[in-house]
Amino acid sequence: MNKSVAFHTFGCKLNYSETSAIGRSFADAGYQKVEFNEDASVYVINTCSVTEFADRKCRHLVNKTRRQAPDAKIVVIGCYAQLKPEEIAAFKGVDLVLGAKEKFNVVQHIEALAPEQEVAEVHACAIEEVDFFTDAYSFGDRTRTFLKVQDGCDYSCTFCTIPLARGRSRSPRIEAVIKQAHEIAQSTAKEVVLTGVNIGDFGKGVSGAKKSEEAFIDLIRELDEVEGIERFRISSIEPNLLTDEIITFVAGSKRFMPHFHIPLQSGSNKVLKDMRRRYQRELYTDRVATIKRLMPHCCIGVDVIVGFPGETEEDFLQTFNFVNQLDVSYLHVFTYSERVNTPAAEMGNVVPMQERRRRNEMLRILSEKKRRNFYEQHLGEQRPVLWETEADGQYMQGFTDNYVNVKRPYVLSKGNTIETVSLTAIDDSGDVLLKGFTENHKITQ
Repeated sequence: MNKSVAFHTFGCKLNYSETSAIGRSFADAGYQKVEFNEDASVYVINTCSVTEFADRKCRHLVNKTRRQAPDAKIVVIGCYAQLKPEEIAAFKGVDLVLGAKEKFNVVQHIEALAPEQEVAEVHACAIEEVDFFTDAYSFGDRTRTFLKVQDGCDYSCTFCTIPLARGRSRSPRIEAVIKQAHEIAQSTAKEVVLTGVNIGDFGKGVSGAKKSEEAFIDLIRELDEVEGIERFRISSIEPNLLTDEIITFVAGSKRFMPHFHIPLQSGSNKVLKDMRRRYQRELYTDRVATIKRLMPHCCIGVDVIVGFPGETEEDFLQTFNFVNQLDVSYLHVFTYSERVNTPAAEMGNVVPMQERRRRNEMLRILSEKKRRNFYEQHLGEQRPVLWETEADGQYMQGFTDNYVNVKRPYVLSKGNTIETVSLTAIDDSGDVLLKGFTENHKITQ
């Protein structure tokens, strides 16, 4: 029997780390990994469910995969599978649906399926039963690894389904994370991105019930001493959990990059209250000011949601003007999407979809201006760039320590190396160019 498996991952860096861990369990069982557009005996789709659009993309991919491989087994796992397992099981072509408790046992479930199964098999449980932590890190990308250090969330934001899909906040002991970091250090990866649902909440045991003596600051201090890893990044951290102590440590760190991604969601205190966020805009202003005082060169990314129920034009303009005056580097803009079983879905004063899209576009344009302004601030500087291994044959890209995207002519030997370069210009696509990199993509120096 041909034992081959292909994976497709939707969503966040956490999902990518878990897909990779699941992939290693298939390899241990004798499966050969292939690309998703190739023939395989098993296709695993790891889903996201942050928006309704994410759900639709899963349905579309299931249909496409079944047409491509009529005899293969199709497995759906991840957040969407936990939230709506029966809905997915009704999709024509799905063989197996695994919720949060069983997704890491996918090999055993696949091999127990009946050969001529006609109805999708579902293994899902109440999210309260998911009270354990499963280690995961991505593997296979020579340049960068996503290391899972936390899962679940105890926050109750009114728009979010993640607590329903992943359960309570929980994390491993620091020693377990350090052990994985040493494993990664034996690979070729130069950069590790710490990922989770709410990583600033690191320190809660697997039951999520009691805070341990370990905290996120303790974790990053110990990771900073791991030899063999040249760069660490913090994927995303809540503003109320981003303490002065963490900022000060990163500013003087040996390996943690000057780059923070800090969710804002709204610049209106009224909307933040309706969202049940645990801060107001004044705290966010303080966090940005502290970062820029200690690290003027630091890159700061921002998450924003537009079109939340009850968000008036005045509320939106408060957000736009607030972000505009902040010294931040780029935005991730999300159009609010109603999610079943969330308080926001029951709120009145719904913002029309056309208006949500208009607001999204305004902030997207602002993001491009912010990014270009940030890049322009660093022209003329020399900064270390980690070159990506992937290239289109013409040029390759990489990121500086402070997350400036840099482009150079393709040179095979440069992949997965860190090189200090001069940043001299910005091209039409918004990438920063090296000294001597002309329009015909030749180095003249």
